[in-house]
Amino acid sequence: MTWFMVALVLVVAAAGLLRWRRPAWYWLAFGVTLAMVRVMVRYGSVMDACGLTVPPSRWRLAVARAANRPVPGPRAPRILRMRPTRTGLVLRLKLRPGQDAFDVAASCDRLRHSFAMYGVTSRELRSGVVEVRMTGYDVLKRVQMPAKSETAPMRVPVALREDGSVHYRDYRAVPHALTLGATESGKSVYQRNLVAGLAPLDVALVGIDCKQGVELFPLARRFSALADNPDAAADLLDALVAHMEDVYQLIRAEQRVTADVPDAEIAADIWSLPEKLRPVPVVVLVDEVAELALYANKEEEKRRDRIITALARLAQLGRASGIYLEICGQRFGSELGKGITMLRAQLTGRTAHRVNDESSANMAFGDIAPDAVLAAIQIPTDMPGVAITGDSTGGWARIRAPHTSLRHAVNTCNRHADRTPDLPALAPFRPLLGIPAPADAPAVESIPATA
Repeated sequence: MTWFMVALVLVVAAAGLLRWRRPAWYWLAFGVTLAMVRVMVRYGSVMDACGLTVPPSRWRLAVARAANRPVPGPRAPRILRMRPTRTGLVLRLKLRPGQDAFDVAASCDRLRHSFAMYGVTSRELRSGVVEVRMTGYDVLKRVQMPAKSETAPMRVPVALREDGSVHYRDYRAVPHALTLGATESGKSVYQRNLVAGLAPLDVALVGIDCKQGVELFPLARRFSALADNPDAAADLLDALVAHMEDVYQLIRAEQRVTADVPDAEIAADIWSLPEKLRPVPVVVLVDEVAELALYANKEEEKRRDRIITALARLAQLGRASGIYLEICGQRFGSELGKGITMLRAQLTGRTAHRVNDESSANMAFGDIAPDAVLAAIQIPTDMPGVAITGDSTGGWARIRAPHTSLRHAVNTCNRHADRTPDLPALAPFRPLLGIPAPADAPAVESIPATA
């Protein structure tokens, strides 16, 4: 008996230590079993307390009266499947007649407390079937991406959602996106994850970094074109527009709209073309878009209008030609001038890290998911990388990208440098990869070392 008590104390101590230091290990070792038992034992009473039950049907009452049996009680949604995951539990529920998926969504917070879980979210899979995802611990506190993720053309994993699932950037589904974030909010790390995920794919990367290239130029070996100032950016965007028009001419030449051609072989975008003729898709990353929209004199104003017009044309027409936009910035508002709101309307995907003002959050989500505005301005300063993501469907979620150092991103780009395509239209903007000669004196006076 003494040895049993000693072993029990050691197990409890180990469980407590794991829950404090390694919540993911604790969940896999102890938490998942305890959570499943807790759900099975409390399920009926919790559903009744949350108002997620319906009274018995008339035929059940009639059968009970005819058989002289007790009156049946209220019925909760039926559990079709309970599946444990590495971060929580997934319940698939079959709703009873008269219930709605909104009822389950409205009770998520009460379900979280009743089942002693960290978070609960729900979504409707089909008519009458709802999936409830429960997380056993804070998965965003220490992001650990799964070793394997779903692969698809132009689809890369970039972050982890608060329900434990992977957040993907799918360019085929959401061609253009806007990413906002204040200084030290994690926006640059999110961008590095995106570039590192795109590097192994057959895609051309085009970068516009008006901070003299400090963010994107270290990754230059994987970029087909780079611009580090507004003048070069204007010329690069004009070249992209010309490339887009050439791709459309290729699609027109290969459409073959005749009566004997099957519908599936009629080309309307680059993905409908035969693989041997398909142009390589292009992802354009714009860092600090405000630098492209600001001007101080008439000449700069003309350049600014030229840039915004080219971006708007690419956003409106670029999807079918395989050109996708990633617009990033600290601030994105109507004060940047005409054409900005028109550009925003074409950016379906929205991601907002911590922002400094409510108007920036409104520009990101005010027109697609007003509920996400409050969540975006409540992101704490001690959680860099946490962001709110949404799209035109009105749904939104809290995500966090894993920390990726600049060295890791550089190594990934260098490893896949052989995949960098040569696009003739963008050849003048191909980054020079030579090592510059050392200067005689530093450009900026260094701070003297202290004893």
